[in-house]
Amino acid sequence: MLATSRSAVRRAASKQYSLKNGARAASAWSNVPQGPPDAILGITEAFKADSNPEKINLGVGAYRDDKGKPFVLPSVRSAEQKIVDSSLDKEYAGITGVPAFAKAAALLAYGPDSAAIKEDRVAITQSISGTGALRIGGAFLERFYPGSKTIYIPNPSWANHTAVFKDSGLKVEKYRYYNKDTIGLDFDGFVADIKAMPKGSIILLHACAHNPTGVDPTDEQWVAIAEAVKEGGHFPFFDMAYQGFASGDTNKDAFALRHFIKEGLHPVLAQSFAKNMGLYGERVGAFSVVCGSAEEKKRVDSQLKILVRPLYSNPPVHGARIASSILNDEELNRQWLGEVKDMADRIITMRALLKDNLEKLGSKRDWSHITSQIGMFAFTGLKPEQMDVLAKEHSVYATRDGRISVAGITTGNVKRLAEAIYKVTG
Repeated sequence: MLATSRSAVRRAASKQYSLKNGARAASAWSNVPQGPPDAILGITEAFKADSNPEKINLGVGAYRDDKGKPFVLPSVRSAEQKIVDSSLDKEYAGITGVPAFAKAAALLAYGPDSAAIKEDRVAITQSISGTGALRIGGAFLERFYPGSKTIYIPNPSWANHTAVFKDSGLKVEKYRYYNKDTIGLDFDGFVADIKAMPKGSIILLHACAHNPTGVDPTDEQWVAIAEAVKEGGHFPFFDMAYQGFASGDTNKDAFALRHFIKEGLHPVLAQSFAKNMGLYGERVGAFSVVCGSAEEKKRVDSQLKILVRPLYSNPPVHGARIASSILNDEELNRQWLGEVKDMADRIITMRALLKDNLEKLGSKRDWSHITSQIGMFAFTGLKPEQMDVLAKEHSVYATRDGRISVAGITTGNVKRLAEAIYKVTG
């Protein structure tokens, strides 16, 4: 009887413990909502699940060779081998990164003849690629920019711009950029919106190879844009993720940034070396501020360090060492510039082949925008439902807004791609 009573007590205690334990075990994250799936990830998953041996993936924003394979630049291989042979240590870089890389990145962007470079008034920090540079820039402007905390970005723009700037504490608005009717630049709307912005607004500008449209202003249009920005007292924030990769010429692709500085404007700049050096996974970038004087640069530099320190303390060294070797070694630099041109030329050639194949098929549409656009991406002008048919019936995968990654086109698949587009557009 006593044993039975003890057993009952133990069972009751165990039940009570389980209830209490269950209450404590309830997750703090039980109310976290399911987030929307990433559009590009969804495209990749659908592509992988497709059994069609002739399937085409035009969703990924990374360079591919003419076999459709990831490509590591020979100059990168050589630079990396030099670093390995040097048996360097793995100590922390400074908060603002590898000094030789940062200095060379600034020279590449602004040019050795830039007054800002010659007068030593460019504050720069290495960043976690272009995204990290944008995030540092957003935080810097939120904390120190004396004007409006609203940043205007083009419509459309890179999908991550809105999230990066909102998380930096800035308000995000849009200005007209792309004209769906002409599949080109809405230049008049662009300038009109700049003039309508409240004085002192922050404006984000894609320096070259606009993502996602591939539509860039001409040099003459950039001159007019700079004048409108200057007249409005606005603050320019350049995102330059494709220098050299757009036209094959690093100086040509930096025209807008350099012209704004010649006009007396003091922009900030986010740079990425993911595309033009193929250093995607190395996450190599830089954020820089054109200051009014060398003394002002010192103060800005001190605040950049204060911003970076709680974010990630120090940037990684390996990728920066690779980029630094390429930028600072005369022979490697010459080799790299040739490779960048080769990549840009392949993209340009694929554009021309796609347009030619569509015309040979007898398409009545005007496909001139395919070759007038520039860079890795092209806006085809196709509608979401047409993109759905491309995927379901032709195994051609890309985003539903009609954007395709031209890097995914090869001499081996361009004919089939043109046939698929022709079938869904007529």
